[in-house]
Amino acid sequence: MHSNEFIQFFDGGVEPKLENLGGKGASLVTMTSAGMPVPPGFVVTTAQFDRFMQEAGITGHIHQLLADLDPEDVAEVDKVSAAIREDICSRPVPDHMRAQTIEAYEDLMSRFDAPVPVAVRSSATAEDLPDASFAGQQDTYLWLEGFAAVGEHIRSCWASLYTSRAIIYRLKNNIPNEGLSMAVVVQKMVNAKVSGVAMTLDPANGDRSKITIDASYGVGEMVVSGQVTPDNMVLDKVTLVPITEHIGDKHAELVPDAAARSLVEREVDAERRSRRCLTDDELKAVAQMAKRAEKHYKCPQDIEWALDHDLPDGDNLLLLQSRPETVHSAKKSLSTATPGTGGYASVLGAGIPSTKAPETSGNPASGNPGNPASGTAGFSLGSITASLMKASI
Repeated sequence: MHSNEFIQFFDGGVEPKLENLGGKGASLVTMTSAGMPVPPGFVVTTAQFDRFMQEAGITGHIHQLLADLDPEDVAEVDKVSAAIREDICSRPVPDHMRAQTIEAYEDLMSRFDAPVPVAVRSSATAEDLPDASFAGQQDTYLWLEGFAAVGEHIRSCWASLYTSRAIIYRLKNNIPNEGLSMAVVVQKMVNAKVSGVAMTLDPANGDRSKITIDASYGVGEMVVSGQVTPDNMVLDKVTLVPITEHIGDKHAELVPDAAARSLVEREVDAERRSRRCLTDDELKAVAQMAKRAEKHYKCPQDIEWALDHDLPDGDNLLLLQSRPETVHSAKKSLSTATPGTGGYASVLGAGIPSTKAPETSGNPASGNPGNPASGTAGFSLGSITASLMKASI
């Protein structure tokens, strides 16, 4: 299947555009085009979301509900959010659009010896922008098998454009709802034995001569949610020699259970807790990947990465996301107006991912629809650190 108006494959050779793919989708296509090791997948473009909303006839009603909404009236925002998301999730996707998504999913599955689980990730047009940080505001779902689950959770991602958190953020930052759209990434999962984040500066002080890496066992959600304390390493960006390191407790890991077809939390034994979860070679490889991303994007980067359990050592480091850092870049830009420092809002703080707690409750009032249709497989993260599972072989 070739890329088209409604579907764009990471490796389809089509120029990535934010308005078509959203922030996350555009980044993944860009990284794939640059030859970076990205797990394969495709993007359900904003054109499909826009057409769905148009044919469902609910866009005007949404604008009415959001007009004059007070962001300080959380109860009313929750009520409006739940109503909008229920409306989106209850409407059928037109057959002609659904058929193209099914074909894309089957094309992705044909690349492997047997069907593999995927992650379905929201990719809004208003995320990862120079002056906005939307981390955790839209949904991501892990370990989905079969198109029935994938199709349903694509629609759930569409609905998450209107979580309470996202609505309030846009209202408080004067981001208009008109023109907003949502793309959705469908990506093969990574079987992560170790995962984490890296920043091409020291988030404690903005020192761009350093690289900071956080790492823990298994899928990265436990780090994002603050359930575990990761290893934290600061390296010299030129020599890649560790300057400081803190061995985190890492008492638990989230790992795939093939029999249960889900993620399970498992205790980490004392010996593994007490040692760094990355070898010297792996630590250096993560730092090199971060530097490569910074060189490609020409500004400080905040990357998500994973070491795949199923791939051989040396070929198992995968890049899951790269976005511009900004807390310090923006400060420097504002204070010194130095060209090339970027102007971005970081989603990390002090080396620990996500300054906002990820939405995992599945409670519409909390700003997360969770799993709108009961009984469907899938693990809702509601955070940016996702797709950390089974990688391309």
